[in-house]
Amino acid sequence: MRPSYPRRHGRSLAALAAILLAAGGLTACSDSDGPERSVDAFLAGWRSGDLQAVGFVDPTGAKVPAAAVAREIKELSGELAATPPALTRRGESKITADTATATVKVEWTLPGDTRWAYDRTVRMTRGGDDQWQVIWEPKVVQEQLTRGDRLGLRRQTGPRAAVLDDAGQPIVAPRPVVRVGVQPSEATDVPGLVRKLDAAFRAIRPAITPPVDLSGLPKRLADADPGAFVEVVTLREEAYRQIKPRIYDLPGTKFRADKLDLAPTREFARAVLGSVDPAQADDLTGHPDRYVAGDLVGHGGLQGRYDERLRGTPGLSVVIERPGPDGTLVPTGTEVFRRDPQPGAPLKTTLDVATQNAADAALRGERRRSALVALRISDGAVLAAANGPGAAGENLAFTAQVPPGSTFKMVSALGLLDRGAVTLDGRVDCPKTFTVDGRPFKNSDNFVLGSVPFRTDFAKSCNTAFTALAPKLGADGLAVTGRSLGLEAQWDVGLDTFTGKVSANGGATEQAAAAIGQGTTLVSPLAMASATAAVARGRFEQPKLVLDPAPAQPAAPGQPLKAESVEAVKTMMREVVTAGTGTALKDVPGDPVHGKTGTAEYDNNPAHTHAWFVGWQGDVAFAVFVEQGGASTATAVPIAERFLRALPH
Repeated sequence: MRPSYPRRHGRSLAALAAILLAAGGLTACSDSDGPERSVDAFLAGWRSGDLQAVGFVDPTGAKVPAAAVAREIKELSGELAATPPALTRRGESKITADTATATVKVEWTLPGDTRWAYDRTVRMTRGGDDQWQVIWEPKVVQEQLTRGDRLGLRRQTGPRAAVLDDAGQPIVAPRPVVRVGVQPSEATDVPGLVRKLDAAFRAIRPAITPPVDLSGLPKRLADADPGAFVEVVTLREEAYRQIKPRIYDLPGTKFRADKLDLAPTREFARAVLGSVDPAQADDLTGHPDRYVAGDLVGHGGLQGRYDERLRGTPGLSVVIERPGPDGTLVPTGTEVFRRDPQPGAPLKTTLDVATQNAADAALRGERRRSALVALRISDGAVLAAANGPGAAGENLAFTAQVPPGSTFKMVSALGLLDRGAVTLDGRVDCPKTFTVDGRPFKNSDNFVLGSVPFRTDFAKSCNTAFTALAPKLGADGLAVTGRSLGLEAQWDVGLDTFTGKVSANGGATEQAAAAIGQGTTLVSPLAMASATAAVARGRFEQPKLVLDPAPAQPAAPGQPLKAESVEAVKTMMREVVTAGTGTALKDVPGDPVHGKTGTAEYDNNPAHTHAWFVGWQGDVAFAVFVEQGGASTATAVPIAERFLRALPH
């Protein structure tokens, strides 16, 4: 008979196995149906907006529909609802009997890639079906929220930094203005008032561009309260004083003194500086993450190129709002997050106020498109860049692509001297015309000099002499010389520039045309001012406009130019002023003026010409350009004279 104990031992093992299996089943149930599962489902549903996989109760234990929780989360999120937060469970839940708590990291991405992160506690209770239910309450979203609250965003713009001049002073600074307005109740003759105001505004010099538009003023006055101040225009104080006697006593006019951040004058380096204006539609649509309505945004010039640097980083706060009696959200005074605005960084430039004012004044009376660029010879600093007429328009000073005309004889002469093709006093014939492959070249007004020293050909700007000498430069000699003066190089000055394109490897007629600044050669005023400074300095140095931030890739300085050739060119450029085409400048106060006139044909009609003058005085090199300006002696030279006479001496 077998012993009975093995049977008893078998029953014990089976019982133990059953207990272990049961325990294993409970552990599995805890992993799959425990609080972590409910928390993770809640976090996933919070982000997606679908919470149907989660059970909810309120703090009293009453069931809450999942759809109601989803709706309330969206409402509580307010202005943040469109970008739900990233949600992460931190570790395991803590279970006490039939309650559990889990810690959740909530991380919002706010405008400007700002992060707002905090931890929240999610409470849970075990229901009668052994399932964990989330205890829903508004503070799950943020601890200070209660039912009916909304999260709102507030944006604070930091102070915009200044564009600084050569002396480190802000170019744009608070300056006095006068706001001109009309009080409807006192305007007894609106049509007459409009006529008189329009005449007065048009009398301001320099002229307001575009003119003040008064066409809608009568309707604005009719629609306004009788005692209102209906603003017509804001004038700089100096402009207001010009017309004060004409408008001060007109019935209905009212005036308010104020200060606005402005440049020294309305036209001061306008195209170079750019402007700062309220955000426009294309700003808002093109950069919705950067700008909001009401922001001040840089447009054009330095203000546009360096807008992000100058404007700094806006501040941002998250506040709690609550609907008022009329349903409009009103602040509760509770701020739950704040990032302070950061001021912009200033932009240091080389612009000199006195030189820029002189350049602007020199162009003030010019009605054609024009430009004047001035550089400091010793270091290449851009002292002034003016564009006319008025304060608006593109930056022709830096980006125009136009033929240089006879100013390029400075380059041709340097190339000829470098190659030993001519000397200062070597005689070169200057006939009335010179024909190359059937194309005739002639001098201005068909003048003839005959056989004269080369220096005279240069001073009198003899085209036929230079076209005859063109073959001595070779196919690419003019381009090589131009490059030694910095033309065609890659410059980094802080704004777009055109550094020139010099004719090379053309046929005989192209070489002849290029020798007198025609053909396919194109330059900008900045390029010619820089080339002129290189001659005066004896070596190319890239122009500088923005000093801080420093240019990332400035052009390397050029090799020293051949001293004998440079001295000869300097001598000839002085003779242009003393005995040539620029004699109007010989009595300008200060150091001797060196220069070269230029008249450049820009189409097939010889009567259609641009006007040029390039030169230097003391440490200031400059270029003057007048589009369709005709004879340089009639337009460009007088502008140069006004500029030089206005400079401090």
